[in-house]
Amino acid sequence: MKNLLFRLLFLTTFLFLVSCSEPEVEPENSTEVAEIQPDPYGLTTDSLIWNRGMVKRNQTLSDILLPYGVSFNLINNIAESSKDVFDVRKIRPNKEYAVYLNEDSTYSLRYFVYEEDKINYVVFDVADTIAIYEGEKHIATKENTVSGIITSSLYETLKEKKVSDKLALKLSEVFAWQIDFYRIQKGDSFKVIFEEQYIDGEFIGIGSIIAAKFTHRERPFYAFHFEQNGRGEYFDEEGKSLRKTFLKAPLKFSRISSSYSRSRFHPVLKRYKPHLGTDYAAPRGTPILAVGDGIIIEAGYKRNNGNYVKIKHNSVYTTQYLHMSKIAGGMKRGKFVKQGEVIGYVGSTGLATGPHVCFRFWKNGKQVDHRKEEFPSSHPVDKNRLEEYRQSMLQLKTMIDAISIESDEDQTAAGVL
Repeated sequence: MKNLLFRLLFLTTFLFLVSCSEPEVEPENSTEVAEIQPDPYGLTTDSLIWNRGMVKRNQTLSDILLPYGVSFNLINNIAESSKDVFDVRKIRPNKEYAVYLNEDSTYSLRYFVYEEDKINYVVFDVADTIAIYEGEKHIATKENTVSGIITSSLYETLKEKKVSDKLALKLSEVFAWQIDFYRIQKGDSFKVIFEEQYIDGEFIGIGSIIAAKFTHRERPFYAFHFEQNGRGEYFDEEGKSLRKTFLKAPLKFSRISSSYSRSRFHPVLKRYKPHLGTDYAAPRGTPILAVGDGIIIEAGYKRNNGNYVKIKHNSVYTTQYLHMSKIAGGMKRGKFVKQGEVIGYVGSTGLATGPHVCFRFWKNGKQVDHRKEEFPSSHPVDKNRLEEYRQSMLQLKTMIDAISIESDEDQTAAGVL
């Protein structure tokens, strides 16, 4: 009887708070599931009432569920049962959750849902036996276009077009082997067909780039998305992969502070000496990436180099990364690293006046300027699918070439295809 009275008291208080809620706190207050169809997590919600909320600072699973009359025993069982799927100790502030209650005489817990991010969530189903599983919200995509002429930077140009700056990062990844994005200049231009992603009508990010044309120093570069062997890749007009043997630079975005030179005035030693590498200045802690697959042959500290890593890629090529603030965990001699893997972080250890990475490149045992090297393409389109690719490419190329960048009005007229 006492338990029933407690449940009724809880429900009365719960409904009263809902009816008295002010608009600015609606996201944290109860909403009948019938008002939002379908359920965002794909749950069967007949005869259920639910409440959305946001995890507060220092709040635990117990803090969230106890006000709903959930017992300590059940909370403990949920925590124990979920360890292999999601550790409830990893619940973080400012993450959204939903509590579903049975709309009967018990008003007991039916589901608890925790959102790890805007896409991924964890469902705690306590119907008969406790079941915990992960899910993803449905992502709707729209195809859009944008074009522009660069006057300052790719980021700024996209900002002017009111397009997410994440597209700049996507473009830099697509053309990482063709264009040195540290050297793009005023007058360079781009045209892009891309996907925008939405959940429940809310923009959440940029999807795939479907096709793009980037004109750099008056030279056009095309990229066309095509799936083969279960993987989406980018190819040029002839079906050659845009993926080269090496990335153009070991950092995603920064600036060249000192180029490869046979005679450079050293800022620390105060004398002229060869600088057989390229310095990329970036904030301390910026991730440093391996420019290609290979085996680490050195990782440690030397007086001049500071913290550094040296990678042997094959019998011809070797690269080195100097002045790291620290070497990434697990990076040691003999470890195999993949292209784009973080091997350390920008710093100023050794003979350095400010945070940067000195990137050195060897070809057949001789240090060379990597920016003047030409590297072969990776795997092209499979021969048995070349005609299929050609038809797709020609259609996309026609669409890209038809996009105008003659005026600011044309550049901002991005529309759904």
